[in-house]
Amino acid sequence: MVMAHVAEQAFIVVSFLLACAWLWKAVAALRGMPTLHDLTRIDAGTLPSLPAGDAPHLTVIVPACNEEESIQETLRSLLASTGLRLQIIAVDDRSTDRTGERMEAVANEILARDSLHSLQVIHLTELPAGWLGKPHAMALAAREAKSPWLLFTDGDAVFQPRALELALRFAVEQSSDHLVLAPTLLLHSVAEAAVYGAFLTAGLWVSRLWKVADARAPDFVGTGAFNLVRREAYEHLGGFEALRMEVIEDARLGWRFKRAGFRQRVAVGPGLVKLRWIFGAFGIVVNLEKNGFASFRYRPGVALLACVGLTVQVFWPLAALATGGWASVAGLLIYVSIALVYAASHRIAQVSPWLALFYAPATAVLLFAFMRSMVLTLVRNGVEWRGTRYPLDELRKHAGRGW
Repeated sequence: MVMAHVAEQAFIVVSFLLACAWLWKAVAALRGMPTLHDLTRIDAGTLPSLPAGDAPHLTVIVPACNEEESIQETLRSLLASTGLRLQIIAVDDRSTDRTGERMEAVANEILARDSLHSLQVIHLTELPAGWLGKPHAMALAAREAKSPWLLFTDGDAVFQPRALELALRFAVEQSSDHLVLAPTLLLHSVAEAAVYGAFLTAGLWVSRLWKVADARAPDFVGTGAFNLVRREAYEHLGGFEALRMEVIEDARLGWRFKRAGFRQRVAVGPGLVKLRWIFGAFGIVVNLEKNGFASFRYRPGVALLACVGLTVQVFWPLAALATGGWASVAGLLIYVSIALVYAASHRIAQVSPWLALFYAPATAVLLFAFMRSMVLTLVRNGVEWRGTRYPLDELRKHAGRGW
């Protein structure tokens, strides 16, 4: 009886400790997330003008492998950009579908009319040894850049006409070296929204977006849909040549910018950049197949520790709610705090706080995705992605220290 009572009290104490941690995160997010600049609400008249002349203000680099369904919409949205001049470099990275053909079709369209923008298509048929496909494609394209700013994006992102102008002028106004504009994900079901809400909330435990601009804080960010970088700083860091075997090259690029002391900024702008990333409730499982284990730098111990943490997040609050008494109070406080984090992140995620009710099953999907990524990578002794296998020994050798 005594042992049972002690165990019960210990469970209550731990439940409240977990609740306090979540409440602390909720308060921090509610205070911090509103400080991120919203480019859809900013007064453009307060931003610096871009230089006059014929030179491009921005080089947009669009690597794509087997993106025939989306690449034309992406390129046409870029060509519809207003307020600046673009050099667009689209890279067909060994596609086996009609991606390259559709890139050329869009390039031919702009030849038939006057345009502020140019579109160059590069076709790659081979991958040199010691490279991953995407870093190689972006490094190659960056060498062709003619502007002082580079934007690395994906072949399924769609841009509003003023998105790039606002982002570039804001980056100049902030004296940024690296700007991330949080994309708006197109979510077609409650399940997709629930999983994305859990994914973004888990990410805020790793990197506080409102702290990214603080040079003293370790927080950093990088995203494949919108990494806007000052070309001089990019070249100083060695470009993607320094990340030639990096699976999560977008986040690692952000980490390198922050670690080197360059000025990093995050902005939001609902609807300015849109993309489909999660297809169905388990779509994120496929997305994290190559990225999940890489985010732990291929260290099984670290990955397992993170998975234990996710397991606790899945089951402990539910167990607290089911126990009754003070434990239920702690469990309720946890879910209220999670809902508040969802509310704080609404400008980015566009996910209702009510979907915190599905936090447990959604986090269980994330747990499965990370575990699956680790197991597949270890069993295969490498990462297999879009028809190419990258040995684990090579990935680890180039992973570098830190993070």
